Amino acid sequence: MKIKKHITTLFHSLRNNPMVMNIMAVAIVTLIVKGFGFYKEIVIAGNFGLSELLDTFLIASLVPGFIYQVFLNAFKSVFIPNYIIEQKTDRDISSFQATSFIVTISTTIIFMILAYLFTNTFLEIFFPNHTQSYYALIKIQFFYLLPCILFWGLSSLISGLLNIHDEFKYSTIYPVFTSIAILILLLFFKDVLEERVLAVGMLIGSILEFTFLVIVAKSKKIIKISKPDFKTEGTRLMFSQLPAKVSSGFLSGLIPITDQYFAAQLVVGSIAALNYALKIPAFFTAIAVLALARVLLPHFSKLITENKLEASMQLRRILKFVFISLVLVIIPIILFSDTIVSFIFERDQFTSEDSLLVSKLQIILLIGAPFYICDNIIIQYLTSLNKNTFMAYVSFGSMTLNIILDYIFLKLYGIYGIVLCTTTIYIIRSLVLFSFANKQNKVS
Repeated sequence: MKIKKHITTLFHSLRNNPMVMNIMAVAIVTLIVKGFGFYKEIVIAGNFGLSELLDTFLIASLVPGFIYQVFLNAFKSVFIPNYIIEQKTDRDISSFQATSFIVTISTTIIFMILAYLFTNTFLEIFFPNHTQSYYALIKIQFFYLLPCILFWGLSSLISGLLNIHDEFKYSTIYPVFTSIAILILLLFFKDVLEERVLAVGMLIGSILEFTFLVIVAKSKKIIKISKPDFKTEGTRLMFSQLPAKVSSGFLSGLIPITDQYFAAQLVVGSIAALNYALKIPAFFTAIAVLALARVLLPHFSKLITENKLEASMQLRRILKFVFISLVLVIIPIILFSDTIVSFIFERDQFTSEDSLLVSKLQIILLIGAPFYICDNIIIQYLTSLNKNTFMAYVSFGSMTLNIILDYIFLKLYGIYGIVLCTTTIYIIRSLVLFSFANKQNKVS
């Protein structure tokens, strides 16, 4: 009876907690979005298997994806806590918004130009010794993916505004448009677009995402733009944190590029194998990471300005609950990894041998998943505290260690060594960040 009463009390307390309800709502919407995304990957697997076209698409999307993850998401991360700080002043928040939009647009245009100019150099350095037809496939797809950077950047900023105003369902659902666009093109226009089908789908999806977010933000009267002011305290604080956050994102973003560089030294299809091995772990981790990150960054940012001690206590409680829950969920997935991969991917061009390889890679990645998610939770907390400099140092150490371990493990274990390196980095990085966060808690 006591246990039942305790469970009932816990359920009611969670149900009445706005943060928990927001996380659950985001998790449900994310599940829908990732469901579409996962079905898209199944269709892609059936159409292309571990093929050269899929390898080249993944390489073509590396630089645009890298720019988005490193620079645009970094700006969004420092934008949210400093926007909340600016809201607490008597200054016009529309000026801060205008400044942020100008920075986003100008930054994306600069990086689009740089990406265009240095494409050949990038391919020669990171993916040497391939045929001219291989490079031609990459470039064809790359030129369609390049404009996505602008739409991704603006969408990232607007979704950040929606998160601040607790409009989580809208800021979570919008990526579904890219999955839908790619699916439609694959099902009905594959023969017309041929090797461009995935890249064109990505471009159309990015435009639809941006359009959707603008419509929502305008209808909610969240976008308020006036004359920009680059001299306000909030703007200066945001810019002071940006170099460290960008450095952290840049160095962390090099890790998957390094992994793909080493994978490219192996047989054709190795990059695609890594990609598929990441799909199922990414499906579950992305739901947790997106749900927690979208809610926790603005939540911690608001709470820290009011009660730092409570914020630190909440961090520890969340980490404990999330880690234990994830271990319980992941164990059965590891045990049935072969069956799951075969059931989901094994059809048409995706063979039983492909399933066996992907399954083994997947198991290694799943072991690191709880650490990866907890790592992301701690990052939201430290970002709220503007401790971006330390995270830049951690990212530098992670990147350096990743290169060393990739080289060593690749020699010892082949493609399995690459994912073993990734899992090792997740574990070490999360423990370092947890130790630092605890020290901040004591200081608080």
